[in-house]
Amino acid sequence: MQPWHVCVLIPARDEEDLVSRCLLSVLEAKRGLGSLATVDIVMVVDNSTDRTLELARALIKRHGTVLQANAGSVGTARCLAARLALARYNGALNRCWLANTDADSVVPLDWLTRQVKFADQGVQVIAGTVNVDNFAEHGPDVPQRFRHSYEIASDGSHGHVHGANFGVRADIYVRAGGWGHLPTAEDHDLWRRLRALNAVTRSTNSVEVITSGRRQGRAPHGFADALAAHNEARP
Repeated sequence: MQPWHVCVLIPARDEEDLVSRCLLSVLEAKRGLGSLATVDIVMVVDNSTDRTLELARALIKRHGTVLQANAGSVGTARCLAARLALARYNGALNRCWLANTDADSVVPLDWLTRQVKFADQGVQVIAGTVNVDNFAEHGPDVPQRFRHSYEIASDGSHGHVHGANFGVRADIYVRAGGWGHLPTAEDHDLWRRLRALNAVTRSTNSVEVITSGRRQGRAPHGFADALAAHNEARP
């Protein structure tokens, strides 16, 4: 059987303060995967005006590629990353896994290993969880409000979908039509379309990434806005 090939897909926009942190964690996860799979890292730097592109190219080097784009949409940036990654791959789509995260996030050492193990079990789509690196930009009650609202069942299943922690097998991804060209909620949109195809999905807190706790994000009505809303919540 053909070994797994993993494409790590990352959109980025004006992330010079966090992109190195993200890519170093992805490179560690790649090393943690060992010989279980080959890995290609594809970052799309979209509408960026800072040093994100320069920093990304310096770190990724032979581990993948960086594309500069002017899409102005996180959904389009993810779509471009997937399209480029699949164009660079010449194997069977059912042995290719697309692991998605964001440039403001940090993945754990076993992030890719856990996804490949799920893929070996026949899982086609994984929705993982996120945690927050710090709440420095928020009020003192926000950490507790966030953790209380972020519900996870006793078996680790949950109802959350994050583009920052989303894995999908390439063949079912293509069947679903790929990432939509949306400025926000592109993750929920793709999840719904995959579920409509009766894809084998798994929502699990065993695959978790740490993401930025900043109050103002890059995508409108995204995770940063949801987190910021806890500042206005009534006791």
